[in-house]
Amino acid sequence: MLVVQARLSQMDRSLEEAALDLGARPLKVFLTITLPLIAPSLIAGWLLAFTLSLDDLVVASFVSGPGSSTLPMVVFSSVRLGLSPEINALATILIVTVAVVVIIAAWMLARRERG
Repeated sequence: MLVVQARLSQMDRSLEEAALDLGARPLKVFLTITLPLIAPSLIAGWLLAFTLSLDDLVVASFVSGPGSSTLPMVVFSSVRLGLSPEINALATILIVTVAVVVIIAAWMLARRERG
């Protein structure tokens, strides 16, 4: 939330006001102006939340009720009992997903800096 809030506080509101003055509907203004401007902060916030949720195993074990388990708890219990192909596949999927997101973010940043 703080990442997105910081981006929203730095955003130029006159762009939205100009679009509304020129006759764009509020939904169109949001989809074509606001969302592209805050998209990098939304992605950064999502990545931060995802990373922190994987890191908080102790909190998840205390907060989750009986019969429910989160992904970090399942991974931790599987590692304690011995690695399985499912855990290896999950780790591969996580690494590939993070790598793809980082590559896309770097590409978007380079494209924005060029022009």
